[in-house]
Amino acid sequence: MASRSPPRIAIVFGTRPEAIKLAPVVRAARAFADWRVDVWSTGQHRGLVDGIARELELSADVSLQTMRKGQGLAALSARLLSELDPVLTRREPTWLIVQGDTTTAMIAALAGFYRGTKVAHVEAGLRTGDRLAPFPEEVNRQLVGRLADLHLAPTPRAAAALVAEGVATAAIEVTGNTVVDALRWIVGRLPADGAPPPGGGLERFAAANGRRLVLVTGHRRESFAGGLAAICDGLAVLAERWPEVDFVYPVHLNPAVQEAVHGRLGGRDNVHLLAPVGYSAAIWLLRRAAFVITDSGGIQEEAPELG
Repeated sequence: MASRSPPRIAIVFGTRPEAIKLAPVVRAARAFADWRVDVWSTGQHRGLVDGIARELELSADVSLQTMRKGQGLAALSARLLSELDPVLTRREPTWLIVQGDTTTAMIAALAGFYRGTKVAHVEAGLRTGDRLAPFPEEVNRQLVGRLADLHLAPTPRAAAALVAEGVATAAIEVTGNTVVDALRWIVGRLPADGAPPPGGGLERFAAANGRRLVLVTGHRRESFAGGLAAICDGLAVLAERWPEVDFVYPVHLNPAVQEAVHGRLGGRDNVHLLAPVGYSAAIWLLRRAAFVITDSGGIQEEAPELG
């Protein structure tokens, strides 16, 4: 009997959360000497991803340039599909691994389906039941769920959601959340003395200053229609009420987020509006924080792991 050919794995990411959560998958896959493992970057969040990828030692074998200024979801989806298809033809993976609920994940799964490539979905089965919240992520992950051949669910609840949608139990594996693996990997590389990672400019927030720190993030698309402004107004009230607390807010590069946050919170002594920080710096701030205010699903997963 002829031996089976070793698998050819393509792992696709385009956003910061995908890079973080897929880095442990890439390391695990590359531990198999006979596997051919390709890493493809779509460039969906190029400005945010490149530094994170370097921190996580995640190098791309294929790098696409799919983002354009002012590009909407439809244009991004069309560009992703047209650019991923020839890569699939050229590289011929037997499995395509996607993560989560991004436009990159959804379109990569669709491109793989069109080419007859098997699709594995990391973080499968998360559901809110509301197609518009989160938007467009809820529909993205449901579509990936219809296209995937293997569903890697982070929790038994996520696995149960897939079964309820008609996915065969044989196609589901409960794996835990890979963000925990990425988090532990980064924590193991932070300075042992509790100092912030070098080069991030975070020394002023070290515990030695005696001030409590509240970490703030807010960037989700569904918050744009007034929600983000209300969050900022609430933060302004909190900052005025507790001047002895530092509110540290790394602000997303999205122009709508920048305008709302800087317009409402700029100029306050104890509100520190930072440029986006790297993953090591973000985890250091999260460990240092006494309290977290966030709309980030990733931070909500990371914070409990840090206690």
